Amino acid sequence: MKIERLATALDPDWLRLRLELWPDGRADEHLDEMAAFLVEPERYAQFIARSAEQGAVGFAEASIRTDHVNGTKSAPVAFLEGLYVSPGARKRGEARALVEVVAQWATSRGCVELASDTPIENEVSQAVHRKLGFAVTERVVYFNKTLKPTNAALPARPAVEGRVSSNASARKEILRDSE
Repeated sequence: MKIERLATALDPDWLRLRLELWPDGRADEHLDEMAAFLVEPERYAQFIARSAEQGAVGFAEASIRTDHVNGTKSAPVAFLEGLYVSPGARKRGEARALVEVVAQWATSRGCVELASDTPIENEVSQAVHRKLGFAVTERVVYFNKTLKPTNAALPARPAVEGRVSSNASARKEILRDSE
């Protein structure tokens, strides 16, 4: 197996593997994102694993994050944005080798932590992370509540000539503008 750093978004194997991992994205969306990563090589790195028998079998994408990363104690932090090995090539060390290359890249950028995440229901990915030496730092459940707009809600308006309009005068201006 050989691991190489990707240098072009035109690598058809990288696109194919991304589509296998993230099938909800369109090919053109993936290509745009891949090209954007390559423009910032100090912040993003992408690696592909190729075997002599099967060709491209896996990839890893990583970034340097300077904002807060849940479960970490330092900054900047390397973040494993994506890790994928084709089903027919799993359990042969490709994921471990990809993460090791990412870790080397991260330490060369001054990082002392490598973080990652996975959906709470993806137990296979969680098991792989644990086998690769990652520790669970926290579990989060996200919530969302849809709000129904009302007629009383007014858009924020900037101050005009140093004055802030009252709600009543703002409402009149909005009504007048909409007529």
